Amino acid sequence: MKKVWLWGAGALCAVMVGMAVEPALADKRVALVIGNNDYRNVAPLRKAVNDARLMGDTLKKLGFNVLFAENQTRKAFSETMLAFDQMISPGDMAFFFFAGHGFEVASQNYLLPTDIAAVTEGQEELIRDGAFAAERVISRFQSRGARTSIFVFDACRNNPFEGTGTRAIGGNGGLAAMTPPEGVFVIFSAGAKQTALDRLSDSDANPNSVFTRNFVHEVVQPGANLVQIAKRTQTDVRNMTAAANRLQTPAYYDQIVGDFVLQPLKDGERAIEVLPQVAALPVTPPSAITGANDGDAPIAGFMRHNGGWSVTFSLADAPLGISWRMGESGEFKETGFLDTIDPRTRRRMPNPTIELSNDAPAGVIQVRYVDPTGDLKGPFPIKFDPDAALISSHRKLLDMTATSWLAFGGYSGPLVYYSQILSYRCAVREMRIGIDTTTPAQVVKLPPCKPKDPSAMPENYQPYLKISPATKMVSVELTYQDGSVSEIKSFKRQ
Repeated sequence: MKKVWLWGAGALCAVMVGMAVEPALADKRVALVIGNNDYRNVAPLRKAVNDARLMGDTLKKLGFNVLFAENQTRKAFSETMLAFDQMISPGDMAFFFFAGHGFEVASQNYLLPTDIAAVTEGQEELIRDGAFAAERVISRFQSRGARTSIFVFDACRNNPFEGTGTRAIGGNGGLAAMTPPEGVFVIFSAGAKQTALDRLSDSDANPNSVFTRNFVHEVVQPGANLVQIAKRTQTDVRNMTAAANRLQTPAYYDQIVGDFVLQPLKDGERAIEVLPQVAALPVTPPSAITGANDGDAPIAGFMRHNGGWSVTFSLADAPLGISWRMGESGEFKETGFLDTIDPRTRRRMPNPTIELSNDAPAGVIQVRYVDPTGDLKGPFPIKFDPDAALISSHRKLLDMTATSWLAFGGYSGPLVYYSQILSYRCAVREMRIGIDTTTPAQVVKLPPCKPKDPSAMPENYQPYLKISPATKMVSVELTYQDGSVSEIKSFKRQ
């Protein structure tokens, strides 16, 4: 049985994978850190475990409870992920770091366990079956109700399958660009389709990769938000690799609304000088999200997770405080504050998110806030319709994950999976697919949506269809609950 290590802020204890992990308190920091060096069938790595250890130590100093694992086979990886699932509670801040081999198949990124098979051209499906889809890891954090999720993939290395057979699998290495859902920040050790360096030259004795040694330096800088950390790391890595006549530019994908600081400023402390930032684009709320009044009124976004509802308020002003109540009477409750300094006010940023139970009834949320001048604004009414909000949030998630609607796999025979659509089926009235045609005509029966437990699946339900070995592509089209129809998406079987 593999060992993983759970690092707390002040203690070190061994946890056997498969043992129960105590449920964590809400609003805490949890991290899963994995480093894989000892690949059995593809080229082993030298520094991935060192990188994971350094990252784990750094996160522990930043107040994270860290679950650490190294040299994970597929089975051990699955058990570690299951143990970490139990550490995440609704509202938590979750961090995932993976150092090891990663590979892109048909624009989907996969994290490779140490027992991944040595595949050759035409065997790409073995990667899908034997590896872990990066987007699936992200969706697991989302389903557990993590409020903020950070994913760091130091996995953009050379093609691990070069030289494994007479016909090398296509690709030079690197990962494909990603579009994460709201509340998620992703950073790659190199740009999309670009490979990352373990070392600058044969004389480079640093025990860590070029990316990780720079990233951990920036992540502990007081007052730096995630974008600033990413931009500084980009500059550091690019300058360092350019000096060695190589080019590596870390890429990041930011879907976190507002700033998030890992190392808050202490009283009287000033943030170090930062690189110029591009102003964040305004977020346009989905049409089903209510509460968008003119003037000073906030708008609200609703997201359903296993623990209930997360409701995030967006305000044009930089508030000094936010409070709310459900209904027309009762005391207003403060939302509290984040470990972030709002650059507009130079004060701690109010928490823009509240939590509602999974059985919260329809009603009106009254929201008020203190503006930058100290005046109290509101209360403003925001309608909460759980049925409409569930459909809207699932529709939004389907739009953001359209490249993952279908996936191919199967050992005893070829299968096409539609797990992603099942996960957000409350927005779907009808699903149609087409086998080797761009005209989806075959209706796929989906289980009914259960608003009280939307992620639940009927017992023995199989989220796939059997297809012929000769199948080359499958198309899919969704009809949404409002009667609108998606674009036809086609997925090629590699």
